Amino acid sequence: MRKIVVGAFVSLDGVMQAPGGPEEDPVGGFRFGGWVAPLFDDTLGAAIDALFARPFDLLLGRKTYDIFAAHWPYAGPEDPIGSLFDRIHKYVATRNADFVADWQNSSLLLPDAVAAVRALKAGDGPDLLTQGSTDFLKSLFAHDLVDEIHLFTFPLILGKGKRLFGEESMPVGMRLVASQATPNGITIGHYRRDGAVTTGSFEFDQPTEAELARRRNLA
Repeated sequence: MRKIVVGAFVSLDGVMQAPGGPEEDPVGGFRFGGWVAPLFDDTLGAAIDALFARPFDLLLGRKTYDIFAAHWPYAGPEDPIGSLFDRIHKYVATRNADFVADWQNSSLLLPDAVAAVRALKAGDGPDLLTQGSTDFLKSLFAHDLVDEIHLFTFPLILGKGKRLFGEESMPVGMRLVASQATPNGITIGHYRRDGAVTTGSFEFDQPTEAELARRRNLA
């Protein structure tokens, strides 16, 4: 069985939109495209290299596929990420059966992307690594398909933009298995699934009259 691994750059308030440049994804009037570059440092680069060192296929939403296909094949053979992404297989989630994925080693997840991902996950092969793909990620989280998350959190509050999580995410416990901070203040966390969400209580065994009144007044 293959794992689905999320790799995501996010701001402190969870925004993922347009980390790479001003023209990457200005949809919705997003003004801060390219917020990763000023804070990128060698420690972050090493963590990304380690993530990409494991065998994987790419699992991408269609918009992120378009962004990657317009950039990485043209980076040249001397660019390690470009040559890696060019070589490995890319699976693309799209609702458009007429979409042409003409970047080499690309396949469409049709007719149902979630069902296609389930089938991929149940089969043999390397892990399936996501990059970007905010809309597609929400479907993966909603259908409880994510096994690991590599979260690169930047010390920024962007206020608006496409976010990693939505309210439809399936509740699940995650365990932090590795973490570090970079010189520029980026926190790197590697999380794995850890069963169901558990709850507890700091309340008194016997609630006070004030607490009972508060509960009665809840909307």
